[in-house]
Amino acid sequence: MSTKYQGSNDVNLFSDNRLMEEVKEGKVEKMAVLFEKHHVALFNFFMRLTGNRNISEDLVQDVFMRMLKYRATYQGRSKFTLWMYQIARNAHIDYLRKKKDALPLDEQWTDPITMDDSPEEKLEGGQEVQILRQALAKLPLKKREVLILSRYQNLKYKEIAVLMDCHIGTVKAHVHRAIKELGKIYFEIQGGTVS
Repeated sequence: MSTKYQGSNDVNLFSDNRLMEEVKEGKVEKMAVLFEKHHVALFNFFMRLTGNRNISEDLVQDVFMRMLKYRATYQGRSKFTLWMYQIARNAHIDYLRKKKDALPLDEQWTDPITMDDSPEEKLEGGQEVQILRQALAKLPLKKREVLILSRYQNLKYKEIAVLMDCHIGTVKAHVHRAIKELGKIYFEIQGGTVS
């Protein structure tokens, strides 16, 4: 039986799943390969959520530690990255609970963050990119998360629906609302008015 891959992404998905299966079987040194392949994407995910480099680095480490700890629960029925982002979301929620122990979790979802650009990011992006980052940081966390997963982490709506335990239509509606609100915030930061 031959398996035909449509592109390098399919090969990568297969190899990620296989690597995690090997980790599950006790070859924990294979986690280093997964770390090298995915730590930058995870870091960027957390940076867009938290706006803090140190917290993002800590959360990346936490995710990989959790993957090792819970490796026996890995099923391999879906893409490895889907499982990884589920763990990442859980790690972020746990971080928020620790950070704001006094606030109910529902209220934390609406708390916008401030996002300071590092010197390299200021050089790398133009004024529009910086305004977009500021606008993204002002979105409530739930809207920011769905937008980051779909637009920056390139997850499909179907995958996000699995992560968020909802229907694809719900994800599409959340993304649409988030984009609409992001546009409004963007124009407000620019000093413009939205009609």
